[in-house]
Amino acid sequence: MIHWIHAGPSVTAAFLGSLVECVEAVTIVLAVGTVRGWRSALLGTAGGLGVLSALVVVLGPALGIIPLTILQLVIGVLLLLFGLSWLRKAVLRAAGVMALHDESRAFASTTAALANATSASRRWDTVAIATTFKAVILEGLEVVFIVLSVGAARHRILPASLGAGAAGVAVALAALVLRRPLASVPENTLKFSVGVLLASFGAFWIGEGSGVRWPGADLSILGLAGGFLLLSLLTVVALRTKTIHRGAA
Repeated sequence: MIHWIHAGPSVTAAFLGSLVECVEAVTIVLAVGTVRGWRSALLGTAGGLGVLSALVVVLGPALGIIPLTILQLVIGVLLLLFGLSWLRKAVLRAAGVMALHDESRAFASTTAALANATSASRRWDTVAIATTFKAVILEGLEVVFIVLSVGAARHRILPASLGAGAAGVAVALAALVLRRPLASVPENTLKFSVGVLLASFGAFWIGEGSGVRWPGADLSILGLAGGFLLLSLLTVVALRTKTIHRGAA
């Protein structure tokens, strides 16, 4: 039986992490559908989703046979590294060191490239199918990693999958309503939040796998998240100050 109150952090992490990747994938699908037609674009999308779903179905139960402490240690390390990677880029973008990801520009460049591409088949647009399939697979593999990592460490694949599915549905509905790139979504803020959350989960599960008894059990994740957030914000301020001083010099 799933304890949904305790599964809340897993659902939230999977939802936020998947939301970022879904926005990027949907931007490409919108561009392909606008230029090449929706039938082939949606066919490629469906194929990609089918492959990703199969990965979760196959790999999810397989992870269940691994001893929990080993699983927590391995996944904890992977989540910590993955979260810190996202957090590093989000901090650099927030500090102005790296440029923000521009979904409108991605939409425009994809549209221009597709407008000049040709397809060998009149019935099936292989360019559109391949483009959306590749986009869904590439962005979706990170979603699968998040779902398996967040869910497997506590045997909560189903709640994590539902969180990821909810993110996909939310972005798809927004795309249907807006019919344009979801440029208004604060992607870097989302990546910042997800980086903090994944790093916190990673540190928590490394501790659990090592036998650490966290005060407040799962609630200690909030304390870890607060620590990662504070450290990241201080880094942003330090980098901005350094950039300003360098510009003045």
